[in-house]
Amino acid sequence: MKVIPENIKNKKWIIAALLLLGLAMPSYAQVVRKSDKKDKKEESAAGVTFRMKEFYESKPVSDADLMWMRVVYRQLDFPEEPTEDQESLFRLIMKLVTNNQVPAYEYLDGREIFTDQYKINVQEMLDRFHILYTEAKGSTEKNPKFVIEESDVPSNEVLSYYIIERWEFSSTANEMKRRVDAICPVLHRTDDFGGEPIRYPMFWIKLDALRPYLTQQSIFIDDDNNLPKYTYDDFFQLCMYDGEIYKTRNLRNLSLMQMYPDPDDLKHAQDSIETRLKSFEQRLWVPSREELQAKAEAEEEARLKAEGKTDDVVVEEREEKKTNTRNSRSVRQKKETPKKESTKKKKSRSSSIDDSNTSSRSGVTRSVRRTR
Repeated sequence: MKVIPENIKNKKWIIAALLLLGLAMPSYAQVVRKSDKKDKKEESAAGVTFRMKEFYESKPVSDADLMWMRVVYRQLDFPEEPTEDQESLFRLIMKLVTNNQVPAYEYLDGREIFTDQYKINVQEMLDRFHILYTEAKGSTEKNPKFVIEESDVPSNEVLSYYIIERWEFSSTANEMKRRVDAICPVLHRTDDFGGEPIRYPMFWIKLDALRPYLTQQSIFIDDDNNLPKYTYDDFFQLCMYDGEIYKTRNLRNLSLMQMYPDPDDLKHAQDSIETRLKSFEQRLWVPSREELQAKAEAEEEARLKAEGKTDDVVVEEREEKKTNTRNSRSVRQKKETPKKESTKKKKSRSSSIDDSNTSSRSGVTRSVRRTR
């Protein structure tokens, strides 16, 4: 009987262990690949991939790169009715929020903080606004999901939105940028006694989180062209909306209505803010001569039209003004030329006098020398 050495036994055990490990590795790798495929299928079904989310995420701008910033709150009157080709914006937002795809934050009335501490509890929000729902499949405590029937979505009551708008002047790019930071749907509800509807702001959503989904929905924004040529993302990025300013960020956290109770003063304050925002970048640069001339002509034309004069009279007076300025210039030139001639004559006379004086002086010196 042969005796097997101990080192050979150890080698056999090592080889057997490696074979078992090799058999287990492919099955583990196969499980990982299946889960990856499942995640990709879920992303493709939603229409938004992880790469799209990374693409639309905006990097925070450092205060060192900014020379000036103004935060403005606007109210957009956005009544919308879903059609076969166009989904309601509020329905799209509610689907994303209830499916836990987009985080939403509490409405704090001017003190918005977009951190995990101020994320809303979706179930409490639905209960607070009396929206019927059911728990979706796969819903857990850490990842709650809810399903709302189409008829239970109060899209007909969301008649306006609040947006936070930032106007930033970058020192690196030397340009003004206007962008929407967040959006808040507002419910308009009347009580049991009727009267004017009361507004209930629901929650804030960062627009960067919505952008990958807003690009998937095409809309039309022109009554003359009913083809959907733009998306919801274009609507906000290109600033196609028109909304009045109801607040600007200030130290006392007051709205414009609180600061200006009179309607005329409120309208004047809103117009002045709009004018300052739009003309801020223009005031940074020195205007050219052509721009100054065009501005003067526009002011003169506005003045003449305010006096009740027609366009023909405005053009005639403008031409007369131009001819008068030309004639005044030519007259000035004519008046200046004889002065120059007279000065030349005076210079010639003075030179002749000087020459005679020098000659007389030279003659006197010569005669004195001769007499000596």
